[in-house]
Amino acid sequence: MKKNSKKPAYAKLKGKDFLSVDDLSIQEIKSLFELAADMKKKPKKYSKALEGKMLALIFEKPSLRTRTTFTVGIHTLGGSSIDYPPGDNILGKRESVFDVAKNLERMVDGVMIRTFGQDVVTSFAEHASIPVINGLTDYEHPCQAMADFFTITEYKKNLKNLKISYIGDGNNVTHSLLLMGGKWGTTFCVATPPGYAARDEVVQRAKELAAKSSGSIIITNDPIEAARDADVIYTDTWTSMGQEAEAIIRRNIFKPYQVNRELFSHAKPDALFMHCLPAHRNEEVTDEIIDSPNSVVFQEAENRLHAQKAILYALMR
Repeated sequence: MKKNSKKPAYAKLKGKDFLSVDDLSIQEIKSLFELAADMKKKPKKYSKALEGKMLALIFEKPSLRTRTTFTVGIHTLGGSSIDYPPGDNILGKRESVFDVAKNLERMVDGVMIRTFGQDVVTSFAEHASIPVINGLTDYEHPCQAMADFFTITEYKKNLKNLKISYIGDGNNVTHSLLLMGGKWGTTFCVATPPGYAARDEVVQRAKELAAKSSGSIIITNDPIEAARDADVIYTDTWTSMGQEAEAIIRRNIFKPYQVNRELFSHAKPDALFMHCLPAHRNEEVTDEIIDSPNSVVFQEAENRLHAQKAILYALMR
């Protein structure tokens, strides 16, 4: 009798780019999570999985978790990396995006880009024949959303039955989480102050995905509505990189959206608290919540490594 040789869904991703959560089907996401879980449990099994492969890491924004997890990730898979820090200004400054893409496609096997504009990674991917990974832009943070939902699956069994609530600024992380929530069929709720909502086109796309997956997308300005009966409460910094001049204004506007004991009390007793980090403690979240037994922020940070190793393997093998 022949063994079942059905390939995992992620097999179709070889050589492709990962620029947005919407680049992946739910079947591909689930298969990447299965791979990430196996890599987490049996790291030595994959120690030569990308032997001889070289990953270029382009950073136009500061980084702790993205730099560390991609560097460690490619090395623990048997590959190598070359790092271009923010001071190098290689994209569209010293050279055009087109020229950098055409150079690197001849020298490395994949590129991770952490930059400002989504158009930069999109343009780079259009011109490069090698896989390109979005390590963060002002529009999306897809690798973060992969790590976040992978973490949720470790703690919660059936995501379709969950209410996941994001409370704070409608930023790049919100966008990726909205798309992921729509694909999984969760009840995904976003509470932001008026004027700080997620982009309309992202919300609309998330609603289209939710309609297909029997999920729902809720957009509100009421943080208590979002927190009520939530299985997961997620927040992020109120002032993202590049918005520092707005910090004081934002601090006053977002104060009612702080995740503190009172707000968290509206969630389910076993609700998870999540944050993509770095956290501004006692601004968007109080110490008693981020350091509580409900908090999984450091597990979430670790899972950036495992989720991204799965992505690297799927795209670059």
